[in-house]
Amino acid sequence: MGWSLQISYPVLYSFRRCPYAMRARLALAASGQTCELREVELRAKPAELRQVSAKATVPVLVETDGHVLDESLDIMLWALQRHDPLHWLPADDGLTDALFLIKRCDNEFKPQLDRFKYPNRFGIADLDAPRDLGAVFLVDLEQRLTQEPHLSGAHWGLADAAVAPFVRQFAHTDSAWFASRPWPNLQTWLANFEAAPLFQRVMTKHPPWQAGQTQTLIFTEPAL
Repeated sequence: MGWSLQISYPVLYSFRRCPYAMRARLALAASGQTCELREVELRAKPAELRQVSAKATVPVLVETDGHVLDESLDIMLWALQRHDPLHWLPADDGLTDALFLIKRCDNEFKPQLDRFKYPNRFGIADLDAPRDLGAVFLVDLEQRLTQEPHLSGAHWGLADAAVAPFVRQFAHTDSAWFASRPWPNLQTWLANFEAAPLFQRVMTKHPPWQAGQTQTLIFTEPAL
């Protein structure tokens, strides 16, 4: 679906705390892709968001030619393929491995995260089941991090940025439980992510967007 209005920069519909939107912002910031940010209030989604994406879920990126990307991973790849100064995109088998891990995060881990964080939505009285099922993925991450300092290998990359927002949300659902787990590498990896200037940059608060307001431009320079 295209967009009929003229825009000077890609428009990003986002919501600060959403892990899907967070992963997209991380890649956009790493690439230095200037965007017009439109922060969305999920309880009052703007008509403009519904106009460009029938899903009306964040993140949504509208390119200057009207092309719409409404999947977070697609936005990440779009940004990094345009400019990747931090070398987040692995090559060949490394990319295949990263995409497989991200798929596991989205298809296996995220459903358990939802059940653990929002049990009332699913009629769940016992949190142990979704927590323990989600922990299966976290154990796998811990194992990977015993081999390399990052999920992407020697340095932070696509897999780390795509997975970390979801691990963060899971960890903060029960911080004491997460801290008590025998996962020193995963805990250090997450702590380093949350302390990183890039994370602080993408988590800057912005008021909800309203039609007619002055543009809010973000990520005008790549992350260092």
